[in-house]
Amino acid sequence: MTIKDIVYIALFVALTAALGLMPPIAFAGGALPPITAQSLGVMLAGSVLGAKRGGYALLLFVALVAMGFPLLSGGRGGFGVLLGTSGGFILAWPICAAVIGHLVHKNANANIWVTGGMIAFGGILVMYTLGIPWMAVVGKLGLDKSLAIMVAYIPGDLVKVVLATVIARGLRRAYPNI
Repeated sequence: MTIKDIVYIALFVALTAALGLMPPIAFAGGALPPITAQSLGVMLAGSVLGAKRGGYALLLFVALVAMGFPLLSGGRGGFGVLLGTSGGFILAWPICAAVIGHLVHKNANANIWVTGGMIAFGGILVMYTLGIPWMAVVGKLGLDKSLAIMVAYIPGDLVKVVLATVIARGLRRAYPNI
């Protein structure tokens, strides 16, 4: 790993933490995962940094959260947060960033719609595939109810996909050697 890689990884850890400063929108008194801006950081890390650096950035972020750093929205942190209903989504972040990074960088010349589809695949489908079963088990909600709950999150996640697509494509054009 080069100094440049370490700086980019640290930058996206900081960006994801900064996105946590936006107040979360909580459901059911905090029993369900809150709506946050931090999954935008996941999408950007993968689409801008690529699979390896993006995955490492979110792996470091999750490790810091597990150690108790209050980096999640609402100032949350600690191993206990990872064992809660939103834990599956948070633990999926490094995988999501790596998947997005792999797809976007493998298809670097794709049009904006394809790029958005790849970011949505990794940032929504992969994240939901890993997070919803966790939420169903930990929250004792059952898979059907967990799937129904997650419908409320889709519009916000689609907005984040659009933002990540536009920002990532702009950054890749301006700084092609990232």
